[in-house]
Amino acid sequence: MWVSPEDVLLAGALWITERANPYFILQKRKGHGDGGGGLAGLLVGTLDVVLDSSARMAPYRILYQTPDSLVYWIIAHGTSRKEITEHWEWLEHNLLQTLSIFENENDITTFVKGKVQGIIAEYNKNHDVKEDDDTDKFKEASTKFRKLFGMPEEEKLVNYYSCSYWKGKVPRQGWLYLSINHLCFYSYLLGKEAKLVVRWADMTQLEKSATLLLPDVIKVSTRTNEHVFSVFLNINETFKLAEQLANIAMRQLLDNKGFEQDRSLPKPIQMFYSAFFRDLDARAKSERYRALFRLPKDEKLDGHTDCTLWTPFNKMHILGQMFVSTNYICFTSKEETLCSLIIPLREVTIVEKADSSNVLPSPLSISTKNRMTFLFANLKDRDFLVQRISDFLQQTTSKICLERELNGSLNSSDDEVGSDEQPMKPTWVVFLAKEFMKEQAWKNHFTEFGQGVCMYRTEKTKELVLKGIPENMRGELWLLFSGAINEMATHPGYYEDLVEKSMGKYNLATEEIERDLHRSLPEHPAFQNEMGIAALRRVLTAYAFRNPNIGYCQAMNIVTSVLLLYAKEEEAFWLLVALCERMLPDYYNTRVVGALVDQGVFEELAREYVPQLYDCMQDLGVISTISLSWFLTLFLSVMPFESAVVVVDCFFYDGIKVIFQLALSVLHANIHQLLGCKDDGEAMTVLGRYLDSVSNKDSTLPPIPHLHSLLTDNGEPHPEVDIFKLVRSSYEKFGSIRADVIEQMRFKQRLRVIQTIEDTTKRNVVRTIVTETAFSIDELEELYVLFKAEHLTSCYWGGSSNPTERHDPSLPYLEQYRIDVEQFKGLFNLLFPWANGAHSDPLAVRFFRLLDQNGDTLINFREFISGLGILCHGDLTEKLKLLYKMHVLPGECASMHYIDIKKCIAVLFDQRDVSDCYLRDFHVIKSLCFFFFHITVKKLNTPDYRHYLKLWNQETKPKLENTKDLPKLNQSQFIELCKTLYSMFSEDVAEQELYHATATVTSLLLEMGEVGKLFSSSSVRKDHNVQGQSDPCEEGKGDLPPMQDIKLEDSSPKDTGMSSAMLISDDETKDDTSMSSYSVLSAGSHELDEKLQCEDIADDTVLVRSENGADSDRSSHPRGGGPLDRGLPHSTSIDKDWAITFEQFLASVLTEQALVHYFEKPVEVAARITNAKNVHKVGRPLLSTSDYEISLSG
Repeated sequence: MWVSPEDVLLAGALWITERANPYFILQKRKGHGDGGGGLAGLLVGTLDVVLDSSARMAPYRILYQTPDSLVYWIIAHGTSRKEITEHWEWLEHNLLQTLSIFENENDITTFVKGKVQGIIAEYNKNHDVKEDDDTDKFKEASTKFRKLFGMPEEEKLVNYYSCSYWKGKVPRQGWLYLSINHLCFYSYLLGKEAKLVVRWADMTQLEKSATLLLPDVIKVSTRTNEHVFSVFLNINETFKLAEQLANIAMRQLLDNKGFEQDRSLPKPIQMFYSAFFRDLDARAKSERYRALFRLPKDEKLDGHTDCTLWTPFNKMHILGQMFVSTNYICFTSKEETLCSLIIPLREVTIVEKADSSNVLPSPLSISTKNRMTFLFANLKDRDFLVQRISDFLQQTTSKICLERELNGSLNSSDDEVGSDEQPMKPTWVVFLAKEFMKEQAWKNHFTEFGQGVCMYRTEKTKELVLKGIPENMRGELWLLFSGAINEMATHPGYYEDLVEKSMGKYNLATEEIERDLHRSLPEHPAFQNEMGIAALRRVLTAYAFRNPNIGYCQAMNIVTSVLLLYAKEEEAFWLLVALCERMLPDYYNTRVVGALVDQGVFEELAREYVPQLYDCMQDLGVISTISLSWFLTLFLSVMPFESAVVVVDCFFYDGIKVIFQLALSVLHANIHQLLGCKDDGEAMTVLGRYLDSVSNKDSTLPPIPHLHSLLTDNGEPHPEVDIFKLVRSSYEKFGSIRADVIEQMRFKQRLRVIQTIEDTTKRNVVRTIVTETAFSIDELEELYVLFKAEHLTSCYWGGSSNPTERHDPSLPYLEQYRIDVEQFKGLFNLLFPWANGAHSDPLAVRFFRLLDQNGDTLINFREFISGLGILCHGDLTEKLKLLYKMHVLPGECASMHYIDIKKCIAVLFDQRDVSDCYLRDFHVIKSLCFFFFHITVKKLNTPDYRHYLKLWNQETKPKLENTKDLPKLNQSQFIELCKTLYSMFSEDVAEQELYHATATVTSLLLEMGEVGKLFSSSSVRKDHNVQGQSDPCEEGKGDLPPMQDIKLEDSSPKDTGMSSAMLISDDETKDDTSMSSYSVLSAGSHELDEKLQCEDIADDTVLVRSENGADSDRSSHPRGGGPLDRGLPHSTSIDKDWAITFEQFLASVLTEQALVHYFEKPVEVAARITNAKNVHKVGRPLLSTSDYEISLSG
């Protein structure tokens, strides 16, 4: 590529000059390519890799120098000889003559530099490249990355780092390249080259660790290998980026939205190091920002800055950070629990700059609708910040069409209990003294810290939550702490529209909802009547229609029923949205991945905090059992209701850490009893009795019988445990668990869980089809990995279909991974024995079309294996049948016996013209007429067409395929079949012998087709002219000319120099065997030991075809320059009556031993699979296993 001219002082150091002229020099780097310069070349190559010059220094470059100057200027460099040669030739043809005109060397230098810079500017303009300090350096690194690892342009390099890779006990210094889909490493030391490529989607473990020998290590594990990298300059940045890229890969495996997320990244041509890295970094920061303040999942962080916030409740300026996004201004103190604040821009009325002073520098005042004013100070770039907030305020104002005063409706305590808007609010609440005191405490808190979404959230807020939320404030505060209030405020009318759209619609989710409605808190009075059940149905159905990827999952009904007890329907819906999509991510999908991930996190926490109990619990297998039921329902299904809602209070305030803390507290409280348990049943009984005994003495609710207690109460009850003491104890003992630590653990467990699910999917697929094929289980597993790898690679780098259509984890196992024709071509070239270089693609397309049974342009693994199995393990007849069927016109096999049933019925009952029916086979006509004649003789006056159609469908169900059922090949299809045979043998060791055999078979089949055409024409004449004769068979025989007198149509062009021996058998090929086959098979599909039967000829040849069919036959002739095009009729001479059968094709091939040997040749499946794992395709590698490693000696 052309580069901005830079001066070079020592042009000969470490470089070899290959070409030169008076003004330009083309040089190659020592140590590059063959004959790399001996020891000096090895040292240069090693230095280039170890130092950063491996990315900056391309192996070829062009220097500019005037004859009398000692200063050189580098103007171009290239990664390949072809690229640099193109630049060199351009200079010679376009610039060299021009330079001779100048007289002053300074003018020449100015002209050359200006010309090169102009070329670069034009390129940047055409490709929309933005200038950046890192652009040139990163472009060179990206180019080298693609060249080293065979990656296409679509593979986006994100960043690269210098590090050491431990191969055995020896470290190799080199470069770690992190791209969107792969982790790659390259090293070149003293002539030895090492490469490593690992796909993110195949990682089972990615962790940062430290040892005494290596203080900073990144360990990458796959199913088969473990790789260790060390000596990073910035290990934290490297690991965070690797973690983020692995998370994207896991999301792609989990659901197809991950591929859409990847495609939301800017195009690679516009992205260089700084911009691309910033984009991913901004995405990660936005995710942390949303999690910290419980904001909607589409909120994007615009920026953050240090500042102070004046807090009127303690008269202090608190140091912290301000975060600004499209719809919110948020603040959190440096001391985590001191103070946090969320200000939705929809609530903001005034943003103004106050006067600066020594005490309060650069202050900013923000006022809201509820008459609260927030004073920020010590802001950097205050003017810019105010402008950004003003811009967002204008956007927010334009978005709001209907402003709802949520604070008034939610904070009001005098709503009617039985109103239509709040049908689920309990009518039996009795406010006792403790409840009244709680209410007063919260009201006092609102007075001091503010009320609603903009209130100050402090340690005192947390203390009030731990003491319990009053019954009539619970719904309001759940909305506030979960962030659901923001989504509800910005989507007015959304829930009502969903309910209206989902009314009366049924699918699998609604069926499951109906089944579970009466299992949702059946012990609670509110769900013992139709009003409560109807509200629960509406909320669950609306959410199933909002998020079809989740739809409905068991346990959602229990959680939603509790939400409805304390919130209105719409509020409960948005609380459910917050729960499923933000607070418990992936918990309620079809595979409960989120719950399995947190189960792994809980095991890690148990090992750390209760180590003496961990081994015992693992041996009993209890942790996996208890965690799913506890986490999925937030303890609602295992605790008394009035106690479990206190857990929900804390969960909405503090998130998932509350559930982990409480679960650890329960284990810790029962540690001695659990250590004495002998099996999992006994351990579950201990824990069940403990949880049943958890009580809420402050509850004002009437006692509700607990179903879990009724089922487990078969012994002495456990002493009562106060829920508030249990919660406070969990904070005291395990409150050190941080949310960011949990997220780190979740990432580690997510890799393990998703890869376990992928392995389970593979086993289930293999188990399903192992009885249908001759492949072994190990071979099927290897082929599945290759099939999945090709699918994922196409999703990464594009294909002829949308990746979200090919990959859908919600489908059955066999349908989760599907490939289209482009991916099939790649696998066909690597695995199928008929693949043969440049001629393989047309055959692969035909093969794919045959395997695609449902016509959706995608094939699954079963269909793929069915085709490969025939070629690898099938007998000669099966292989030839497959080859034959591939050359039938698209849809011909499926529609051979297609009949417009409705028209036939109309003909039989309405006496319409038979020509209205397009009947493909005379056999079908006869059987259909007999079928309906049998019905009509019963004198049915009003026939039921649907009844007949149903009976006919039963009669025509697909049966085992018979060779006689295969359609005939017409002339153009036969030409394509012959071309395929010629192309298949082009690189075989017995190429000439196979060509000769193919010519013999071709000429033999041509003669058979001509004979069959004559029989067909005579039969048609007989059918039209000999009606009423008693012996049409004998008449037909009389019309047949003698066999030896048949003259074949001369189909070879006269003007070609090609001998007709390739097409019409000569004396050498007309031996006794071929003549015998010719004589027996010329009549069509008959028994080998019988003579020509006139009745069979008539049945086989009387076909009523549509005009469209004839046209398609005529138009299907290929236009090519292959050997057959010179010897077979062209489209102008295609004979529509010419045809051959499969039996004729099979018997003709059997006459040639060379062809028999070729098709019966055994296939080494293991060798092909091994080769497919390691082969690099042109332009990209096939990453068929979890990782591969290549070591080459220089």
